[in-house]
Amino acid sequence: MCRAVLETEEGTQKAEAVNDGIVYLMVFPYLLVGILGFVIYRVYNKKKKAKIE
Repeated sequence: MCRAVLETEEGTQKAEAVNDGIVYLMVFPYLLVGILGFVIYRVYNKKKKAKIE
């Protein structure tokens, strides 16, 4: 049903909203993984510097 609505001429605005929603939902997992990677990197570097000093 969603596909039928989005394929009609009147569904152009709805199709754009659906596409924006998909992009919005895709961004969060990448942000979470990036933030987690950065935190792990910082913790690893702190431990490495502590061993050197």
